[in-house]
Amino acid sequence: MTVTSERRTGVAGELRHVDKWYGEHHVLDDVSVRIGHGEIVALIGRSGSGKSTVLRVLAGLSTDHTGERVVTGPPALAFQEPRLFPWRDVRTNVGYGLTRSRLPAAERTARADRALADVGLGDRGTAWPLTLSGGQAQRVSLARALVAEPELLLLDEPFGALDALTRLTMRALLLTLWREHGFGVLLVTHDVDEAVALADRVLVLDEGRVSHELVVDDARRSPSDPSRNTERYRAVLLDELGVEL
Repeated sequence: MTVTSERRTGVAGELRHVDKWYGEHHVLDDVSVRIGHGEIVALIGRSGSGKSTVLRVLAGLSTDHTGERVVTGPPALAFQEPRLFPWRDVRTNVGYGLTRSRLPAAERTARADRALADVGLGDRGTAWPLTLSGGQAQRVSLARALVAEPELLLLDEPFGALDALTRLTMRALLLTLWREHGFGVLLVTHDVDEAVALADRVLVLDEGRVSHELVVDDARRSPSDPSRNTERYRAVLLDELGVEL
């Protein structure tokens, strides 16, 4: 395995010809994935296809693989479950995203407060996680991921446990933060519509291999725009996933 660090180039994160085994199970088979700065890439596939393993390898959480991993600084992660510490207040939870830094305590607090303001929770710093709604908890999780100002954000089905309205709100928030900060994003999702709505490119993972890449030419245009090819993209991806309409 080779790990490189590339700063101020076009690459936020990349895997090159990565193979990974769990015992005799070939989980990832010659996987290459590239996320550019300011690009959103969605990764979809059936359960057990290896999506979360790709994310873990990019995050540096899994190291027993072959191939090359290229990252621009430490990646940040957010998961489907917020994974907040219930015994710590919201501000402290967000500040946990700065554990690798050597910032003074006052600066850590200031940055945590700015991150909370970015996600619309500037007044909830002293609240306890158990008092938050599901959407608020996920906002805190996103603030914790972004507080260190990463250049690569890794999202593992971050909105899957939310209700439909809150999910749409969180998608809009993610795009707002992405436009403001310009980080690269790898979004692991089971939701084809979400992938098409958010991504510049959608990769289909099938039995540990990238089997298809879809470029969304009109990425993030309004769904009401008649030039948007949402239904065509959706049909292509569902066909690649083996779903019959």
